[in-house]
Order: sequence, then C-alpha cells, then structure tokens
Amino acid sequence: MTEKTWELCLLLLLGLGLGLGSQQALPPPCESQIYCHGELLHQVQMAKLYQDDKQFVDMPLSSAPDQVLQHFNKLVNTHNHSIPADQLQVFLQEHFHAVGQELQPWIPEDWKDSPRFLQKISDSKLRAWAGQLHQLWKKLGKKVKPEVLHHPERFSLIYSQHPFIVPGGRFLEFYYWDSYWVMEGLLLSEMPETVKGMLQNFLDLVQIYGHVPNGARVYYLQRSQPPLLTLMMDRYVTYTNDTAFLRDNIGTLALELDFWTKNRNISVNLGGKSYILNHYYVPYGGPRPESYSKDAELADTLPEGNREALWAELKAGAESGWDFSSRWLIGGPNPNLLSSIRTSKLVPVDLNAFLCQAEELMSNFYTSLGNDSQATMYRNLREQRLAALKAILWDEEKGVWFDYDLENRKKNREFYPSNLAPLWAGCFSDPDVVDKALKYLEDSQILTYRYGIPTSLRKTGQQWDFPNAWAPLQDLVIRGLAKSPSPRTQEVAFQLAQNWIRTNFDVYSQKAAMYEKYDIGNGGQPGGGGEYEVQEGFGWTNGVVLMLLDLYGDRLSSGTQTAFLEPHCLTVALLLSLLPQ
Repeated sequence: MTEKTWELCLLLLLGLGLGLGSQQALPPPCESQIYCHGELLHQVQMAKLYQDDKQFVDMPLSSAPDQVLQHFNKLVNTHNHSIPADQLQVFLQEHFHAVGQELQPWIPEDWKDSPRFLQKISDSKLRAWAGQLHQLWKKLGKKVKPEVLHHPERFSLIYSQHPFIVPGGRFLEFYYWDSYWVMEGLLLSEMPETVKGMLQNFLDLVQIYGHVPNGARVYYLQRSQPPLLTLMMDRYVTYTNDTAFLRDNIGTLALELDFWTKNRNISVNLGGKSYILNHYYVPYGGPRPESYSKDAELADTLPEGNREALWAELKAGAESGWDFSSRWLIGGPNPNLLSSIRTSKLVPVDLNAFLCQAEELMSNFYTSLGNDSQATMYRNLREQRLAALKAILWDEEKGVWFDYDLENRKKNREFYPSNLAPLWAGCFSDPDVVDKALKYLEDSQILTYRYGIPTSLRKTGQQWDFPNAWAPLQDLVIRGLAKSPSPRTQEVAFQLAQNWIRTNFDVYSQKAAMYEKYDIGNGGQPGGGGEYEVQEGFGWTNGVVLMLLDLYGDRLSSGTQTAFLEPHCLTVALLLSLLPQ
C-alpha cells in the first residue's frame, strides 16, 4: 500500500477518534528496522541502557544493517527474546559507533569579528555579551562526513550537502523551526553564506521528501514542524537581494506549502459555511524512536486499542514544536495527563498564522518574479485564510485568537503566547487588533511576570507549560505588539524585551551558558520539565537575544534600573515615557 493510500484510509479512522484495534497498526515512522521499528529497537530502548532514548537511535552502525540484524536475530533466539542487559551492551559495542561520529565541527567561513549591529548596543555589558553570543556560532557549526553520503543505510542522520548550525546539547542535527531564529541571528552576524547553505539543505529535503522533516534524522521523516521555510527565504533575499536563488527555488517553496494544504488541512463548518484551515496530524504508528520507552510505557496505561492513536497524537504534538503542552491535552479525559493528548483535534492559531504569512510572501515573491497568475492565487489563498481565522479563531470579546477544538466545537480560551501569532505574522486586516491584544495580556495578568512571558498558565510538568518561557514565543509577542502605532503598546513591547534580555543575561552571568528554555516562576533560571534535561547552546535563544539587542540596543540595560517594574508601576512608567524629554 502506498504512503498516500495509507493516509487516505487513515484519515477516516483518525477522524473517528482513531479507534484502532491492535490489528490495525499504522505504518512506522520510517522503514529502518533498527532506527524506526522492530524488535532490535524495542529490546534496546526498553532495556534503558542510556539515560536518553535519543542516544541509541543516533548511534551509527559499524556494518550493513542486514548483517547487524542477522547477528541480533541469533542473539535474540539464543536468549528466547529476553536478552540480558550486559549481553545487549556487548552487542551494541560490537555493532554500533558512538553518537556524533558522523559529524565534524565546522567554523563558518563567513564568520567575522565585530559585526556592525554590535555598535548599536549602548550598554557596554550587553555589547560584550552579544560579542560572546556571536562567537558561539563557531561552536554550534557542524558538517556531515562524506561516509553518510556513501553509506546512508548505516546512519540515522540524513545527509546534508552544506554545513549548518545546530541548536546544541543533545540536538546534534538541525531542526526545522529552530533554524528560522538561528538564521535571524546569523544575518545580524553578517553570515549570509551560512544561511544560504542551511536554506539549500531544507530545499533539498523538500525535493527528496516533499516536505521539511522535523529534523535531519530518518526517525523524524514522517512529521514536519511549524512551516517557516518561506519566511527563511524572505529574510535571506531581503538581506542579500539574491533574486536568482529565489527564482531557482520558488517551485520548491510552493511544493512545501502544498504538503501542508494537501496533508494537514481540515474543514470546519460554522454558521452554514465551510472554512479550510490546517492542523498538525501525523498518521504514523509506534512509539517515537527517540523517546521509545516513554511512549511505550505511556501506552501501557491505556487499553490496547487506543495505543496507536496515542502514538499518532504524540507525533502530531512533536510536529507542532510544542512537545508537550497542556495546549494539546485540553478537552481530553484528564487534561493534566500526557495520555490525554489530542493534538490533531485542535486547529492551532500559530500554524495558521505561519501559513497565512507564507501565502502573503509567496504572492510577493511571484509578483517580484513577474508571475502575476501565481501571485494572484496566493493572494486569494491568504484572503480565504484571513476570513477563516476571523470566523473560527478570532474572539471579539477577548480581543485575541484562540485554538479551535474540532470535537467539542469551541475555542480553547486558555492563555498561550501563540494566541498572538497573527500579529507577528502580519495576518490581520484591522490595525486595532494589536491594542486589543495588549488589553488581553493585561486582563490575563501576563504583564505581571517579570522574567519573561510564560508558555501557558497551567503547571503540568510538561516543558511547554508554566513556569517555562521560550525564546521564539517571546519574539511572537514582542514583535507582534511592536507593530502597533500606539506608543503605549510599543512601550510594553520594549518592556517585555527588557525583561527577557535581563533573564538571559543574568543566567549567562551566573552559568556562562545559554539555554533552550527558562524557568520564570521564581526568578529566571534554566528551565525544566518534559522528557529530558534542559539543554545548553542554544541556537534559537541566541538568535532571539541578538534580534532584541538589534531592535532595542540603544535602550536596553543590563542593570536593574529600567527592568522588572512591578505591575502597578508599569502604567506610570509608560506615561512617563510618553512625556516630552
């Protein structure tokens, strides 16, 4: 059965609540019987030989997969399918290499001392810090060794022709949506060639697979991540004016958007009208290979017929980039338990804002290339999506957008920074919505958090929930509010930027490291929760800090005098800032 036929058959099953019996298994995340499914993967991951399940699926093979499987089958038969841990350990030492050997460190050739944006930063401590973050690109650069090209079957890593910047920590490969904020930082560091190479890697993946996978590993192949490729191209072309590169690759950008409109679309009926929007949806079965034991144990808490549905929803949650969050548990039997996950049953604000933005950019690209018919098509798609956002996701009473629950036919009115994503994406027609969004933040008490904007107001122990704050979500809110013509709203955007910069700077001052997320519950600290320890690096955190330092460098302070105002002082501060100096 072809992949497309599987998806058509399963669309009905998933729409019916994924009530799959144990005999109706979904296809695995990839064909590899070592990295994606099968007894070898199951035995190794359930033996918990490593602290992190990702470690095993990132280990290269020392010989061809069929030989490794042959040796494993002998071992498994000798021990009647119950291999002792020490025997398994010996087997792995004989047939696998250590993690990371297929990659080599790479110092970007276009890295240079003292990029111009540093001069815009008035505070000397922040300027020195930005210089240190600029140095970090050299530590996060990687290049794939040629043996991955010659023997792809021995690696879970997908070959990339061009070197790239990784997030850091356990993430040795590049990731889809992370790379947008990395690229913003690289362009400020005046490194357009590095950005072009990373863009080319993504475009190559679309050419081969029809979409950008979550990350550059075979076990990520059947899920994507928030679609920001068109935006990456826009940032690169705006910086370089390299319209030849755009012309050569516009068809590939269109192909990537087609993946979302064909494979991730959903029809919502309201008031007698039907609207097409998009959702995260990954109809592939089995535990996620990189979190295998956790997914298997979670499934053990459910009836057998519900396990494939759970695994598909976990993958959809990973596709959202928010893995995991109460955002995807809401409306389930127990909204505090991960086993209640129902990602595909929600129409997310941010996904639809990103696609709306991409449609506008594609229209602009085609106009600049002289193709009026394609420009009109994408302009019409954007208009349709704007109408759908307004009809289904916009909440006039609250003055903001909310995710829509398909099964319960209502909006999820919980707070998430993603509720403001259409502002960031420029996906609105009424300029007053920016100031309405500020009122929403005030009413939700979000401006009382002094160290950053929380990811939600629910504490579930998941990493995309309270008390964690994430760099990309700060950017969504800050640059969204900064679009307002109102000086007061712009001042709040600055204040939020000041809070985030202080948190990052203070933690860096104590730990000499940047982190993927921060705990803003009791002062800024490295974040926690979720499936693995907090990671250092860190690509998108560095990118957002550099963007904010570029945007507000003349005003931001490393000291305490302007930051962390108590809520009741904020209004006074805003009024003072509006007085003529």
